Parts: sequence; C-alpha cells; structure tokens
Amino acid sequence: MSRHPLPMRDGVAPSYLYLPEGDWVQMITFLVERFPDVSEAAWRERMARGDVVDGDGNPLAPHSRFKRGMRIFYYRELEAPETPIPFQEEILHMDEHLVVVDKPHFLPVIPTGRFLHETLLVRLRKTLGEEDLTPIHRLDRETAGVVIFSRNAASRGAYQSMFQKRVVDKEYEALAPRLHDVQFPFTHRSRMVEGDKFFTMKEVAGEPNSETLIDVIEHRGEFTLYRLYPHTGRQHQLRVHLSSLGIPIVNDAFYPVALPCKQDDVSQPLQLLARAVSFIDPLSGEWREFRSRRSL
Repeated sequence: MSRHPLPMRDGVAPSYLYLPEGDWVQMITFLVERFPDVSEAAWRERMARGDVVDGDGNPLAPHSRFKRGMRIFYYRELEAPETPIPFQEEILHMDEHLVVVDKPHFLPVIPTGRFLHETLLVRLRKTLGEEDLTPIHRLDRETAGVVIFSRNAASRGAYQSMFQKRVVDKEYEALAPRLHDVQFPFTHRSRMVEGDKFFTMKEVAGEPNSETLIDVIEHRGEFTLYRLYPHTGRQHQLRVHLSSLGIPIVNDAFYPVALPCKQDDVSQPLQLLARAVSFIDPLSGEWREFRSRRSL
C-alpha cells in the first residue's frame, strides 16, 4: 500500500515538498514561480486531473490558499516526450533487502532533467511494482555496470552507511590509450575541485582528496584495458584521473575537453564499466560480491 496520498503511477512515485515562507496568496502563483520550466496551463491541467494534493490527499485547485509548512504531492511530468534508450538492464540478484542490477550505458539511475521513465529506478519500479525501491549509490548516466538498490526501508540505513563510511570495495574497468614508462600497479592521488564548466571537475594543487589504484588487464594495440580501484568517491574521479595522466577514457565527452551535448546519440558509449561491488554484509556478516556481465 502506498504511504503517499498519490499512488505510484507507471513506475513514477509522487514527488512532494513543504511549502516555504512566502507571501504567495494562491497555490498556482507559487507553483509557477517555483517551477519556471512548467507552464501555468500545465499546472492547471494537472490540478484539474486531481494530480496535485495535500498531505491528506485532498485535491488542490489553482485558487487554493498557500499555507506555509503544508506538504503537497504531485507527479513529475515531462513537457516533451522521451526518446527511448535502446539498452536493457539486467537484474543480477534479489533478496529481501537488495536488488542488484547491471546497468547499461546511457541509462540514468534516477529521474533528472529530460529523463523520467527512461531511468533505471523507474524501469525497475515498473517491472517489480515496488514504490520503495531506492538506489543506495549512483553511477553516471554514461557509465555501465553494477548498481545496488534497497527494497526494504527497515534495513536501508545499514547498507547506505557502508557507502558513507567507504567500506565498500569497487572495481572498475576502462579502455583508454596505452600509458608507457610506468610500473603497474600504481596509485594516482590528486586534489579535485569543481571545474570551470557545469558538472565538470578538475585537478588543482594542494592536499590530495582523491585516490585511485590503476592496474593493467590487457593491451589492445594502441589501447589498454585498465582495472581501476577508486579509494575515494569524487564525482567523475576515474575520468579525471585518467585524463590527467594523458590517457582519457575512450568516448569521454567531458574530459579532457567538454564537447557539445550529444543529446540522444547512443553510438559511442563511454568505455567505463563498474565491474564489481563487494562488501561485508552489515546484517549477516558474510562477504558479498556482485559482478557485471558486460564487457568493454
């Protein structure tokens, strides 16, 4: 049974927010100002359908009075239709606490921007019919491989804390140009900060805050398949580290130079794979390892 006044609909759970301090009089005025990408006509249509409600499930109208602290629920909708992502996820493991999934390239983990139904979370909620399904860590949209979801709210915190405490071992693979005159394995450390362009990172001088162990799996002509063990979890860490070494990952559209957005072009996947995730289970104390079946 849904714990929200709106049910999950086609794999999409309702969003909610608490109304902030402000001098809006009517609900429609607040919504249009709060969500500038959604037109007033769209909000009026949603309200007419009964898709915007208060915490008790009472439908809200455009003229409903704005009340600070009220909790309202609504469905996230996209103005433009989504382009289907032509790659399929694979469920690797399920138990009463976890769902472990092998994510394809190009599929976002959670709804964001222009992606809603074409996300791993909504696909799984639709397939499994489980509104409480929640990812306990993330992968970039461009990266393929192992992602772990919690399906049990009671045990979720125990698994989330593993990632927060960095007691989870992560193994990645990347295809990149061959690095010469280096003794493998070796560890690359650097200080990473937000980059000059939106959603990018860069290395700067200073105390290192990122660390990756880099090894070789095999050479493929001018390219090498690398095995990577990130010991920290900075955004785009592996992509930045290999790029700074002069061996950017094949098909990386961000590093070393951020290229124009390719929109729905899925012809050149980033050659980065989250191969395995392993940890001591916080409930059973057993060692667990989940490995991707994909290859680069």
